[in-house]
Amino acid sequence: MKSGHLIFFFLLLSQLFNVAQAQEKQFKVGCIAFYNLENLYDTINDPLTNDEEFTPQGPARWDSRKYMHKINQMANAIHGIGLDFTPDGAAILGVAEVENREVLEDLAINPALASRNYKIIHYHSPDRRGVDVAMLYQPKYFKPVNHKSYTLTVDGMPDFRTRDQLIVSGDFDGERIHVIVNHWPSRRGGEKRSMPLRMAAAKLTRHIADSLLSLDPQAKIVVMGDLNDNPTNKSLTQGLRAKGSQKELKTGDLYNPMFALYQKGIGSNAWRDTWSLFDQIIISQAWLGEDFSSYRFRTARVHNKVDLTQRSGRFKGYPWRTYVGGEFMGGYSDHFPSYIIVVKEFKP
Repeated sequence: MKSGHLIFFFLLLSQLFNVAQAQEKQFKVGCIAFYNLENLYDTINDPLTNDEEFTPQGPARWDSRKYMHKINQMANAIHGIGLDFTPDGAAILGVAEVENREVLEDLAINPALASRNYKIIHYHSPDRRGVDVAMLYQPKYFKPVNHKSYTLTVDGMPDFRTRDQLIVSGDFDGERIHVIVNHWPSRRGGEKRSMPLRMAAAKLTRHIADSLLSLDPQAKIVVMGDLNDNPTNKSLTQGLRAKGSQKELKTGDLYNPMFALYQKGIGSNAWRDTWSLFDQIIISQAWLGEDFSSYRFRTARVHNKVDLTQRSGRFKGYPWRTYVGGEFMGGYSDHFPSYIIVVKEFKP
């Protein structure tokens, strides 16, 4: 990374380190984020998917004006992620609920993001609604080496179709990292009834992580996504083996820094006056520790800035959505973005 762009200012350093340490050392900072963009469809009917709602003739009356408004809103929201720590925002951004590569290209060239030169990694998924996960990255900070898409299958359900899981490996300021982008099956039909689907998704993610750790026990892995479960649910704690306490970690376990946020009542999405923290970023143990000669995890946040929230009415304080009850609201998404900050000592 270009150190001139990514060195903490003193006030930001003092948030993460004690003041004496901040005065003595300089650190580079990286932001890794995830955002569910909530139905980022183009206006063209794809006969192979159930996208008819988001067409000019569909219930949403999804036309070019609404589409471009949505692109502008998403770009402005993404621009703000991580700005409390770095002026360049998210170096890596996983996204969910995007219809195709074309909508991501429109997003990346939007004036709010164009200077970051985001590049795109995207695969089509078998999801019936035609939505996928993808990853955007700033090439001056991250250089992909390889990537692959994994399809989730469920025993006894040959017709089951959902979003693929995307794994991207590459060099983050010269350090090899691996990012797994997810959008696990929803809670449609009820939390308990649908739990086996998310457990299956968790086990697939765990399989990908185990494959990486078998090759390199010190692999730096980032699992991110809209998991449709909270940090305390069994799909996370048992299926993925993600724990919220560093003291309880055993060999191979993943660390979930969103656990502490959830315990404080911080959420990324709300339903019927209940907050959930479905949008999580989980890391392998190689990110932990105090040896800042390489990048280490420092903090996790939900990007719940006031601009992204509904400011009045029944849903005041909720994420400001594009549609509510079939009415075009002109907002952003039904989810807040989440992100982590990683830091590395800078030696001129």
